[in-house]
Amino acid sequence: MAKFARLLMCTLTLAFAGLAHAQEARPSESAATGTKPVVVFAAASLKNALDTIGKDWESKTGNKVALSFAASSALAKQLESGAPADLFVSADLKWMDWVAERKLIDPASRKTLLGNTLVLIAPKESTFSLKIEKGFKLAEALGDGRLAMGEPKSVPAGIYGQAALTSLGVWEAVSAKVAGAENVRVALAYVARGEAPLGIVYGTDAKSDPQVKVIDTFPADSHPPIVYPVAIAASSTSAEARKFLEFLSSPDAAKVFEGQGFTVLK
Repeated sequence: MAKFARLLMCTLTLAFAGLAHAQEARPSESAATGTKPVVVFAAASLKNALDTIGKDWESKTGNKVALSFAASSALAKQLESGAPADLFVSADLKWMDWVAERKLIDPASRKTLLGNTLVLIAPKESTFSLKIEKGFKLAEALGDGRLAMGEPKSVPAGIYGQAALTSLGVWEAVSAKVAGAENVRVALAYVARGEAPLGIVYGTDAKSDPQVKVIDTFPADSHPPIVYPVAIAASSTSAEARKFLEFLSSPDAAKVFEGQGFTVLK
C-alpha cells in the first residue's frame, strides 16, 4: 500500500512538472527574427530527440521552436480545446486519426515519420530474467509489485502494451497489477525510481535512462506497428511550421532520431 502511495505521489509530481513545461512552451516572439516560435505538440517519448533537433533548428535558422510534451491523447484533446499549436506529432495512428476526423490538422501535410519498439524494463540493479513469449510468467515475476505502463485506455504506449499482453495470453493475469501512467515517461520514471519492479515502455525510452535495463523486447507481431505520424495543425498561421516539418525529415534530424533508437520511415 505504501508503495502504491509513492506511485501516486510520483504521478502527481510528474504531472505538475509536465504542466509547468507546457506553460514554459507557450510562444513568445524571437528577439532575433521578430517571429513567433513554431509550437510543437509531441508525444512524450520524443522528448530527448526533439529537444536536440529543436536546438539544431534554432542554431541553423535563428528561428525558435517551442516544444510541449505529453501523452498523444492529452495533446489531441488540447488541440480540440483550441490550444495553440503548429505541429502535432502522435505516438500512434489512433490519435492522429482522431484529430483528423475533427478537422484539426491539415491532411495534406500528414506523414508517418518514425517507428519504435516495445520493451519490458526493470531497475538497472534488478536480477530479473524473463523471456517474453506466449503465456510467460509476468504476474508471478511481479509478485506484490505493480507493472508500470501507459494508461491502457488512452496512452499509446499503454494501448500497445495491452495489445501485446493480450496477444501473448497474459493480460487477464496482470491487469489488476497495472500502474497506469499519464504518459510513457511517467511509467519509465516509476521503474527508474524503483517504485515498480517492471514496466513496459518504448525501446527509445529505455535507451534514454541509465537507471533502467531492458529485460526483453516484445515480438513485433504481438502488437500493432508503433509509428509516429506528424501533421500541421489546421489552426496554424506559422510560416515556419512547414519548414520545421521538412526539417524533421532531413538527414540531420534522421541522425538524431536513429541515435535515440527510432526507425526513420521513408
